[in-house]
Amino acid sequence: MISPMSIHGGIDLGGTKIQAAIVDDDHDVLGSARRATPTSGGPADVAAEMEAALRDAAASAGVEIAALAGVGVGSPGTIEGSSVRSARNLPGWEGSFPLGETLQAALGCEVRVGNDVQVATAAEFALGAGRPYRSLLGVFWGTGVGGGLIIDGQVWRGRGGAGEIGHVVVKLDGARCTCGRIGCMEAYAGRAAMEARARKLHEEKGRKTDLFKLMREHRRTRLTSGIWARALERDDELAAELIDRAVGALGTGIASVVNVLDIECVIIGGGLGVRLGEPYARRIARAMQPHLFIDSRPPQLHLAALGDLGGAIGAALLVAGESVPAAPAQPAVGSATDPPR
Repeated sequence: MISPMSIHGGIDLGGTKIQAAIVDDDHDVLGSARRATPTSGGPADVAAEMEAALRDAAASAGVEIAALAGVGVGSPGTIEGSSVRSARNLPGWEGSFPLGETLQAALGCEVRVGNDVQVATAAEFALGAGRPYRSLLGVFWGTGVGGGLIIDGQVWRGRGGAGEIGHVVVKLDGARCTCGRIGCMEAYAGRAAMEARARKLHEEKGRKTDLFKLMREHRRTRLTSGIWARALERDDELAAELIDRAVGALGTGIASVVNVLDIECVIIGGGLGVRLGEPYARRIARAMQPHLFIDSRPPQLHLAALGDLGGAIGAALLVAGESVPAAPAQPAVGSATDPPR
């Protein structure tokens, strides 16, 4: 019988989905659930759906919410204590909302809140593809493009805004980003920006595509990672063009960060990253190569090993008190994939 104090909840809040998991002290997932992120309303509506997702996960694990030692939350936006500010890919979330307090009152247990990509990166460092390394960059390619940093075995948060790789400028006087600035990587590679461009080219320019037909067939309200993958399988020309554009932007932006920090490893995750898998991770590695200052020694590049549940597992580590366990004293040699060719 599992001790009540050995069970933790984790919620990963994304732009299109909310993933919840119940995790034990060995980091094994006992149950999980997924719900769509609301497309209307506001932060309170999102919080209600997060609560429901966690209750679904607890039911699938056969445990009561009262048995949880605590719940961790990974959320986009700026984290201010247990509040979240400016989660722009979520409905009506421009100001600050007390997400932790709201969920704590609803669930009746301790709730801790962290940045979604930072906790997912910490989980990969502690439990996944980042274990052999002391420094790494997590790049989570989904509705937006988020980044997390591990420097010398520690999460690097800077003054609270470190890791915002989606807002590295990849083109001067380029496309307008959802953040309001110009030329950000996310304006080319974020799924929301890609959908907006696909819709404009389809509706205003008459470009043919199966993207929106697939969206309707699968009863989606947005172009999810699965829809993009299916369109690529059908050799959809517009989908391939926009994915190619995204890969180029990712390669440029990631290489720029590597040139500054000289980290050992890059981990590609997020909805699109995981769904498109190793072939596209290798394409991103090749797209980085022309922009690397030390091109003879590129960082190792891996696909996120924890998959879709990595964010929820990382969130659960927030309340398990293990957000970044100790890493090896020296980087492993020869244990990673070969540099891109």
